[in-house]
Amino acid sequence: MKVVILCGGKGTRLREETEYRPKPMVPVGGRPILWHIMKTYAHYGHKEFILCLGYKGEMIKDYFRNYLWNTCDTTLTLGRSGKVEFHNSHDEEDWSVTLAETGEDSMTAFRVKQIQKYIPRGESFLLTYGDGVASIDINAVIQAHRTAGKVCTISAVHPAGRFGALRIDETGGIHAFTEKPQFEDAYVNGGFMACDYAMFNYLPSDPNMMLEAKPMADLVRDRQLHSYRHEGFWQPMDTYQEAMHLNRLWSENKAPWKVW
Repeated sequence: MKVVILCGGKGTRLREETEYRPKPMVPVGGRPILWHIMKTYAHYGHKEFILCLGYKGEMIKDYFRNYLWNTCDTTLTLGRSGKVEFHNSHDEEDWSVTLAETGEDSMTAFRVKQIQKYIPRGESFLLTYGDGVASIDINAVIQAHRTAGKVCTISAVHPAGRFGALRIDETGGIHAFTEKPQFEDAYVNGGFMACDYAMFNYLPSDPNMMLEAKPMADLVRDRQLHSYRHEGFWQPMDTYQEAMHLNRLWSENKAPWKVW
């Protein structure tokens, strides 16, 4: 399945880093958090990526255009007939990365709508945010999605606070989606979603539409929003403190999301 990653937000709550780069390019252990997310999906066999670019998207393009330069030791032979030798191999050589410009100021629903042309008609796809990692079994999410037979399955996680709260019944069906929860024992939308092609029917061609607003509400109304409950590690990177926390876990070899 193709993996769609939202990479276009401005990350204003992480201004210490995002003044200079898009949030998905903020490093964790010397690699962009986007790379960590992609490595998780690739570990489960999903290596066709569509990146929805926006704010400072040229930096993400540059990173993948020069992937060997960014990841390998290099020897340069100088002179008119100079050459370049890359010394390292890497596990990403079979990745496919589509870099899609979806507008600097577009909201999330419109970004996903814009990449519809890259998803074959009738094909399901995976969708997540470019600023959060988890120790999540991607294929278990897909299986839960197929079993439920709904349009969209989101990964329900326990929050660090301040995210959209979900009310879930015993079958996993979602009956409410509250944008700002007032309690921390709720489940929240952690991303790592699986979507049928019909998801595009819920996405208007409106640059100001958030995925987490009317599209989610309409899915709930139509009983087409399902959940996969992830009880393990999940951590967004919305603040400088959260970025430091992720880097600390990585440097101490305690990164729960490192499944590869």
